[in-house]
Amino acid sequence: MVNCVFVQIRCVPGTTYKVADEITLRELHSELYSTSGNFDLLLKLYVPDGVDIGKFINDNLLDIKGIERTLTTLTFKAF
Repeated sequence: MVNCVFVQIRCVPGTTYKVADEITLRELHSELYSTSGNFDLLLKLYVPDGVDIGKFINDNLLDIKGIERTLTTLTFKAF
């Protein structure tokens, strides 16, 4: 089983393409979109059950240069 997680990413101005390229190279994502509004990128990823989601994101995503802020949304199977 896995947990579906969405991460909105705000990048330092001028770094969005570099951040997206680095995420792609790390093969962390299921889907990655450019967005408008308060955040620049929307990342969909799956974290295996039993893995600490916060630690996973911290260890695998937040060390990418150019990420200014993130907002993580956890999903739950409700239906």
